[in-house]
Amino acid sequence: MAGYKRNQIELAIARVVGFSSSRPPMELRHRLKRLLDTDRALVRNSGSAYAFYAGHAPGSGVEVWFSAYEAFALLVAFKLLEHGFPQQKAVLALRRIRPALEAEHKRMLKLDRRALFNQDALERKVPGQMVISSTNPVFLVIRTQEKRAAKSLEAIRICHGEIELMQFIKAALASYTIFELTSAAHLLDDHLAKTEPSHRGRAAT
Repeated sequence: MAGYKRNQIELAIARVVGFSSSRPPMELRHRLKRLLDTDRALVRNSGSAYAFYAGHAPGSGVEVWFSAYEAFALLVAFKLLEHGFPQQKAVLALRRIRPALEAEHKRMLKLDRRALFNQDALERKVPGQMVISSTNPVFLVIRTQEKRAAKSLEAIRICHGEIELMQFIKAALASYTIFELTSAAHLLDDHLAKTEPSHRGRAAT
């Protein structure tokens, strides 16, 4: 399984969200670091997983290798921050959804890219359908009113396709934050493959 250092993830996420410079913006790097620090600091319930670490969270200052899924989870959390979610809520959401999202990420990366991003098929969409960039979309849906609530995030769901998405959001009158995941997963994977790990920092033990 491929592993990535934080510098690789920072650069790949910067590329996904539209930055083209050779070095990720400082604000983006700080946001990702704060997400990692928050995940490390928050107490876990018995049996629960970290949002961005496998098994345990090494101490600060240690160079850590992250899985492709953990890089993807950081991208999703970064997008939550951009939509106004506080750091802690973003981390808790990714912890809660990790088992389902990690399995979904693995499945999405196995999809046939030629079919997934077939432009002829995408252009044949029925008028009135959502504008999306994959033929097999997967959506992460969070009830927007929950993003600043004191209670735990409950209204978070992975929906396969537009029909399942519409059924979920019509079940209760509310506003929702919606992310299409399939395209983001493949785009991040492409950019990660073009990065190189840095060679500084202590090795994790």
